[in-house]
Amino acid sequence: MRQRSKSTLFLIEQLIVIAVFAICATACISILTNAYFQARDSRDISNALLAAESVAESFKAVSGDFDTAAEISGGQAELLDGGYRAITVFFDSNWQVSSETAAEYILRLTGNHSAPPPAVPTPTPLLTTTTLTVNRISGDELVSFPVAVRLPIGGA
Repeated sequence: MRQRSKSTLFLIEQLIVIAVFAICATACISILTNAYFQARDSRDISNALLAAESVAESFKAVSGDFDTAAEISGGQAELLDGGYRAITVFFDSNWQVSSETAAEYILRLTGNHSAPPPAVPTPTPLLTTTTLTVNRISGDELVSFPVAVRLPIGGA
């Protein structure tokens, strides 16, 4: 009988050790999962900022010409409802420009004018503001900011 109580005590001790180990393992898995998602989000935001900066600077360099900026950035220029212009660039999981079917991320620069400024000379440059957003295909927004472009004096 005495041998039996020692084995029962040993079994209870082992169950307690396993329970403590399970609790610690659960906490560690939770911490590692959180760290993984934070690292992924940080990496995506960094890459989104680099891509967005590149498209924004291209757009500014060509004085707000959507077609030329789309060609430089590897995207597509399009005319939206209401006379708005847009540049759409798709990126794959490695942040390389890709097709829409292989895309993991989408960058869109949306402007507020549909045609080049009038050819009538103006004394000061025209300023137009566009909005640049980068989203995951799932819809999660990574980056969004306005881009102001000074249009050339006197139009196109």
